[in-house]
Amino acid sequence: MQMTFRWFGEEDDKVTLDQIRQIPNVKGIVGALYDVPVGEVWPVEKIARLKNQVETAGMTLEVIESVNIHDDIKIGLPSRDKYIENYQQTIRNLAGFGIKVICYNFMPIFDWVRTELARELPDGSTTMGYDQFIVDGIDPVNMAKSVAGDSNGYVMPGWEPERMAQLTDLFEKYAGVDEQKLSENLRYFLERIIPVCEENDVKMALHPDDPPRSIFGLPRIVTNFADLKNIIEMVDSPYNALTLCTGSLGENPENDVPALIRYFAGRDRVPFAHVRNIKHLGNGNFEESAHLSEMGSLDLYEIMQAFHEVGFDGYVRPDHGRMIWGETGRPGYGLYDRAIGVAYLTGLWEAIDKGAKAAA
Repeated sequence: MQMTFRWFGEEDDKVTLDQIRQIPNVKGIVGALYDVPVGEVWPVEKIARLKNQVETAGMTLEVIESVNIHDDIKIGLPSRDKYIENYQQTIRNLAGFGIKVICYNFMPIFDWVRTELARELPDGSTTMGYDQFIVDGIDPVNMAKSVAGDSNGYVMPGWEPERMAQLTDLFEKYAGVDEQKLSENLRYFLERIIPVCEENDVKMALHPDDPPRSIFGLPRIVTNFADLKNIIEMVDSPYNALTLCTGSLGENPENDVPALIRYFAGRDRVPFAHVRNIKHLGNGNFEESAHLSEMGSLDLYEIMQAFHEVGFDGYVRPDHGRMIWGETGRPGYGLYDRAIGVAYLTGLWEAIDKGAKAAA
């Protein structure tokens, strides 16, 4: 298991590389270029600068999250071939700097949805929460305004202002796209990029839908075991892989997350994992909790046990954290609670590993 930490760059992240490298066991950074328009080729010089920043701080850059997919690809418009060609070149450019995994998603319009970005918990910390009743009763445009107003001045991934300004147009374009059509468009995309990934030794790791259910009538195709199995069978290659996000999949109580790990990671189709805990509140509602098992609804010990059983040696990062100890910043991406998450996951892994060796 290779522990990593997401970083948004020196110009857009309150957390610094110097702080991250002080977290025990964090060896790598999960980075991205946030100033390149979706669909455009990532410039070599910008990739080189990011890699140099990370390596100068004493860490590695081998995972990118994410090279976002242009909506024309998801919708299946004639212009998609141009954007797929750009994506192919970006893969080649990233491979030239040692990138091994690209985490991406195929969610229409919204990369993720939360109704609260700073819900106060009984201990005084704040976290992100989801209320299905609110989603059912709010207009998407007003949802976008709410997210922008609660993000402490930071641009949230997937909720960029220029993108949110096109919401009405985007919903019109997606009007004829159902689950079957979206799945067909994903297959079309994968059939054209996976051969490039194989040539350049870069794995594409698809992130589950968050939450794993239809939002605002939009189709969702990455929600459960059947969906994940269908996706890896679209193009049968170890380079067509998954980002196994325990929180996103765990938001559906019917998903057996450890079983998903044993099946897909056990078949070498999980090069990257997001590990976090969530607390079910009933009626499809949930809030993000501390990583500690008893604080949420997922058993993080069993989750890490499942990864260990299959010999997982891929990349992992703690996912969304609470805001604690008076910290302010991008919701879900403060330093302190994610650092605690690293320590907790590392401790679980060490105990499981030593126990397995003692029993052998």
